Amino acid sequence: MHFPSINSKLPHVGTTIFTVMSQLAAQHGAVNLGQGFPDFPMHETLTGLVDKAMRDGYNQYTHMNGYSLLREKLAAKVAALYSTKINPDTDITITPGGTYAIYTSLTTVLQSGDEVIVFEPAYDSYIPNIEINGAKAVRIPLTYPVYSIPWDEVRAKINPRTRMIMINSPHNPTGAVLSARDMQELSAIVEGTNILILSDEVYEHLIFDGLQHESMLRYPELLKRSFVCFSFGKTYHCTGWKLGYCISSPQLMHEFRKVHQFNCFSCDTPKQVALAEYLNDTEAYKTLGTEIQAKRDYFRNKMESTPFTCIPSHGSYFECYSYAGISEEPDTEFAKRLTIDYGVATIPVSAFYQDRKDDKVVRFCFAKKESTLDMAIEKLKLL
Repeated sequence: MHFPSINSKLPHVGTTIFTVMSQLAAQHGAVNLGQGFPDFPMHETLTGLVDKAMRDGYNQYTHMNGYSLLREKLAAKVAALYSTKINPDTDITITPGGTYAIYTSLTTVLQSGDEVIVFEPAYDSYIPNIEINGAKAVRIPLTYPVYSIPWDEVRAKINPRTRMIMINSPHNPTGAVLSARDMQELSAIVEGTNILILSDEVYEHLIFDGLQHESMLRYPELLKRSFVCFSFGKTYHCTGWKLGYCISSPQLMHEFRKVHQFNCFSCDTPKQVALAEYLNDTEAYKTLGTEIQAKRDYFRNKMESTPFTCIPSHGSYFECYSYAGISEEPDTEFAKRLTIDYGVATIPVSAFYQDRKDDKVVRFCFAKKESTLDMAIEKLKLL
């Protein structure tokens, strides 16, 4: 039987490492500290509000831009947290997840031949999203082991084809966070240019150690040229909801919505209604960082009894650990052996580099129940 041939738009892309390691974990009954999802329940108040919204009849399409009351509540949150006024009608669009918001932002502006600066290790969707739009990813490695941005190298890579700089804070996979000085450097680089910014802030509230989240929303001059992407799933520990949002300037958002309307006309209505009500409790998001830091601290303290070396995380669901003192194996092989022979699944950090740069580091997700973390640690002690 003859099948029509196609020219793949992503010829070098296979199954993601997250799927591979999760399947391996399931196959061998391993504790899955690889993929970034919690195994503890989300807050019952929020699930109750979804049930109520459905029973109250909020089961049909809502506005293409998102449920209006939810956008109003988000604008109020931005004002309270970042002292920035945004217009809920023109500046916010609700999306089916943060990754969708990232993809749509890139698709909105990229043309063939454009260049986008990406810092590695990078979340795995970034570069395929750039390439499928006919643009080129200009990869710059973060400085190991603190995973900071080498701003001099950024300046050296800027040229007339540079269309965008992508940043991510708190950072996945490393948990590094940007500082006020980083924002000053970024501002100086883009000032007077047509360079846009995509800021992945899906772990906005999950920031630790008393640090301040340096959102693009704090900096009006940067916000004018930015798409800022968020995730309700990460914020409220319901990753399966696949619900997020993008904030931008009116001019950029106008173009964003042109793409959005033909890809996802409307997002899940009852969940948006529930979130709008839930956001009335402003303390609910203010304590999120403290709650997840407690899990990080618990995991980090327990990991001291293993031969791994901590690379400190200051945000997100993740902390990276060096195994250089344990083995010289490539990190992918080490991660697979850890899953098969010791029953703990992780993610090899080389998977976040296009050239598979291997610093002998694996990423653990600590957003789990204490019993899950205890089980993993007992297994890791056997190394």
